Amino acid sequence: MPQPQEKVALVTGAARRVGAAIARRLHASGVCVLLHHRGSATEAELLAAELNAARPGSAACAQADLLAPDTPTNLVRAALENWGRLDLLVNNASSFYPTAVGGIDARAWDDLMGTNLKAPLLLAQAAAPELGRHRGAIVNIVDIHAERPLKGYVVYTLAKAGLVALTRSLAMELAPDVRVNGVAPGAIAWPEDGQFPPEERERIVADTLLRRLGDSKRLHRQVGQAIADYQMIGEGDRVMVCLSGGKDSYGMLEILLSLQEKAPVEFELIAVNLDQKQPGFPEHVLPDYLRAAGVPFRIEEQDTYSIVKRVIPEGKTMCSLCSRLRRGVLYRVAAELGATRIALGHHRDDILATFFLNLFYAGKLKAMPPKLVSDDGRHVVIRPLAYVAESDLTAYAELKQFPIIPCTLCGSQANLQRQVVGGMLREWGRRHPGRIESIMRALSDARPSHLMDRSLFDFAGLAPTGVACEDGDTAFDPPEIATHFVDPGAGVEEA
Repeated sequence: MPQPQEKVALVTGAARRVGAAIARRLHASGVCVLLHHRGSATEAELLAAELNAARPGSAACAQADLLAPDTPTNLVRAALENWGRLDLLVNNASSFYPTAVGGIDARAWDDLMGTNLKAPLLLAQAAAPELGRHRGAIVNIVDIHAERPLKGYVVYTLAKAGLVALTRSLAMELAPDVRVNGVAPGAIAWPEDGQFPPEERERIVADTLLRRLGDSKRLHRQVGQAIADYQMIGEGDRVMVCLSGGKDSYGMLEILLSLQEKAPVEFELIAVNLDQKQPGFPEHVLPDYLRAAGVPFRIEEQDTYSIVKRVIPEGKTMCSLCSRLRRGVLYRVAAELGATRIALGHHRDDILATFFLNLFYAGKLKAMPPKLVSDDGRHVVIRPLAYVAESDLTAYAELKQFPIIPCTLCGSQANLQRQVVGGMLREWGRRHPGRIESIMRALSDARPSHLMDRSLFDFAGLAPTGVACEDGDTAFDPPEIATHFVDPGAGVEEA
C-alpha cells in the first residue's frame, strides 16, 4: 500500500512513447503508476522494473483490450488491489491510422472510435467514484487535429473531436469532486510506421508556434555550463563514460557525443559498462546500442553480484559494498584505457539527496562534487549532469527511446534512506516551487565564516580590523531572505 501522501495514477497505453513518458514523469514526482498496455508486454514489464528499482512497489502492469466490456472495471480494480486508491486517470491510449473517404469500413470505425472515444468515456465512468473520494483528476490526451482536421484521417479526427467534447462534458458532470482536462501534445515523436514522409513532417512542424520538434536544448546547455564552470574536460582528454544501461548514463553519453561535435576543444569518448553478472542481465543490449551509434566501447565482465550476495546478509543494504567493488573495477579499467577523465551519470537530484543524507545521518555538510580526484588518487572523476534535474532526464530518455536496463540488485531493496530523502525532495518540488533550485544554489555559495567548522575558518584568531566587511555579521538585524530563486545551471540562453 502507498504512504498516505502518495497518489496513484492509471495511465492507458503506458508501455511506450508518450504514455511511457507520462508514466515516468508522474513516477518521478512520487506517484504510484498502473501501466496499462494491450500487446507491449515486454516494454511494459521493463518500464515497471525500472520504476520499481527506483521505488519498490510503486508500479504494476495491467494487460487489457480497452474495447472489452469488463476492462474499465478491471483496471480500476487493479489499482485498488495494488494500492488501495486511485487519484488520476490518464486516457492516453490511441489508435491512429488513415481512413480516407471511400475506404472507411465498420472495423476501422469501431477501432478508432472505440479506442479514442468510447474507452475514455467508460474508463472515466468506472473510475469516477474512486477519483471523487480523493478529489482526483482525469486527463485526456487529445489532438490539435480535433479542431484542424488532418486530411485522409476522417475517423481519427472525428474521434478526437468527440474526445474534446467529452472532456468538456465530464468536467461539468463530475465537478467539483473530479477535475477533467485535455492536453494536446506538440510535435514530439512521429508515428513509427512511416505514415508521414519527410516533406509532410516539415509542413506540420512549420505550422506549429515554435516551428521545431520538441528537443533537449536545455539539457545540452546545462551540461555544457557544468563542464565550463568546473573545467571538467580539456584539450586532448580521453573521457571514459560509465554506462550502466539506466536513463542517466544513456542521457550523459548522448549529450557528450553531441557536445563533442561542436566543442572548442578536442576530446575522446569511450563508453564502458561493467557486467556484474546479475541474473537475467541482457548482455546484448548495450553492445548493440553502442555499435549502432558508432561509439567506441568496452564491456568489462566481473561477477561482483555473487560477492555481494555472499557477503551481505539477506535484507541488509547492498549499495555500499556493490559501489565499492564497482568503483575498484572501473578505476582499473580507466588506467588500462589511458582515460584522463571518468564521467559518472549522477544528476542534480543525486547531489541533493547525498547532501541531505550526510546532513541527516552523518552530521556532515557534504554532497557529490561535480569534479574530484578518485579515492586512490589516480583519476579525475567528473559529473557532467550536475545541473540537470532527474525529471528532465526521464523525459529525454523517453524522447530518445533508450533501451533501459533496470537495476534489480540494490534497486529492489525497500526502505533505503536515499529513497526516503528522494521522496522528501519530490514533495518539496511539488509544494514549494523554487526551493530545490535555491538549495542547489546554496551548495555553490558557502560562507565558512558563518558556519561552525574551525578547520575552515580561524575563529580563534578572529579580531576586529576596523574595516567594513561585506560578510560581517549584522548581529542585531534579521537575515535577508531572497525573494526569487536562481537556477545554478541556467547559464546564458543560446541565441
